[in-house]
Amino acid sequence: MSYVLGVDGGGSKTVCLLMDAAGQVLGRGEAGASNYQSIGKKSAFFSIQSAIVRAIGYQRLLEIKAICLGLAGVSRPEDMQVAQSFVEQLKSSASIPVIWSLAPQNIVLCHDASIALVGGIGQAVGIVAIAGTGTIVFGRNQEGRTKRVGGWGSILGDEASAYHIAVSGLRAAMRAYDKCDKPTSLQERIREHLGLTSLENLVEVIYQQGWGVREIAALAPIVDRAATSGDEVAMTIIEDAVRELVQVTTVAIDALFTPTEVFEVVTAGSVWNGLSKIRDRFEASLVRQKPTAKVIFPRHEPAYGAGLLALNTLCD
Repeated sequence: MSYVLGVDGGGSKTVCLLMDAAGQVLGRGEAGASNYQSIGKKSAFFSIQSAIVRAIGYQRLLEIKAICLGLAGVSRPEDMQVAQSFVEQLKSSASIPVIWSLAPQNIVLCHDASIALVGGIGQAVGIVAIAGTGTIVFGRNQEGRTKRVGGWGSILGDEASAYHIAVSGLRAAMRAYDKCDKPTSLQERIREHLGLTSLENLVEVIYQQGWGVREIAALAPIVDRAATSGDEVAMTIIEDAVRELVQVTTVAIDALFTPTEVFEVVTAGSVWNGLSKIRDRFEASLVRQKPTAKVIFPRHEPAYGAGLLALNTLCD
């Protein structure tokens, strides 16, 4: 019996699925983050290895015929070299009790948006709009052409991400505190959430405690709840996020599909789950502009998409 491994290596966690040749999931393992650009190569590899070991569980000496690593931050040739080095380390690791039978054509290395597309839709054709801690839109058409929009990180891009929404909310609260802009409930909501005696203490939290992208992005639900309650400032932030998500998705659509082609757009990421109905607004606006687009929820998790891509190499 042949087996494959599908690995989803993200900025917050790593998931591995063990699948048989029929596509049945036999094991699932989770570990920490594996974006080597943010945590380093050694830590990233350890997370990948740990997820694989947990997916295999108590099964021993399975023959692994194909593997797909879908890793965050992997798109440039030098990134692919790092991912390839991970595969070589996995093959020589004494911690993974499998028989490696990997031909070069059975090793798939790609970024995590690619596996989110395949897992979310169930095939490689369509668009995935990811809005979580960061944002990226990725698509592929029937001819195999691909288009990526965004995914440049919190400094260079990531508009409409949880991080961007949270930062917009924090700035709006401080501007209101300074009476440079209209009042907003975000002032009190943020103060209460963080247990601050004064909003001025936010400086200590953000700067002195060294909050990073993930910690700040976790504040996005505060803006979402404020918008749901009718706060005008928060509502504007959410509306701007929807507009940005529609724009970047439209760019990908125009690059890949004709006006008459029917295709699916799968949404993935925490931002879509907000109470302010970001996803509903996005769908309504996108379909008005692109009537042949069908917006769907993910059918499978990204790691399953990685498993499918690995399985596909056995059929070629």
